[in-house]
Amino acid sequence: MHTLLTFDTHDPVFWVSISFLLFLGLLAYNGVPALIGKSLDARADAIRKELDEARRLREEAQALLADYQKKAKEAENEAASIIDAAKREAEALAAEARKSLIETIERRSKIAEDKIARAEAQALSEVRSTAVATAMSVAETLIGSRVGGATGINLIDQSIKDLKGKLN
Repeated sequence: MHTLLTFDTHDPVFWVSISFLLFLGLLAYNGVPALIGKSLDARADAIRKELDEARRLREEAQALLADYQKKAKEAENEAASIIDAAKREAEALAAEARKSLIETIERRSKIAEDKIARAEAQALSEVRSTAVATAMSVAETLIGSRVGGATGINLIDQSIKDLKGKLN
């Protein structure tokens, strides 16, 4: 059995142990542990920087998200106000169109009523003219057949003048 306290130079474990200690000593002499430490420190710094950069990017992304959400809300509010304004304008235009239609109908009704009144007046005038002409013709015939000569003609002329004044 081999123990660590006994040193047998023919034992391979002794030489492996010596080689290992020499190897560690050589590594320490050449500064390998310091290089490994520096490498680990550099790697830790790089990881720390990447984490800081990731944190900064996350904060920027959150700020951008909040900004875009704010802009989206503002756009929604603006769209709602535009829709409300369009509704009010459409209602105003509809009211104006109704008013214009009513005015047009009233104006056309008045024009039609005026035409009807003129037609009635013209028809009445034509009826009066026809009645006057007929009455004059009948009166002339009656007077001419009952009263003769110059007296008849004078009576006819006088009756025509009187009749024209009464009918017109």
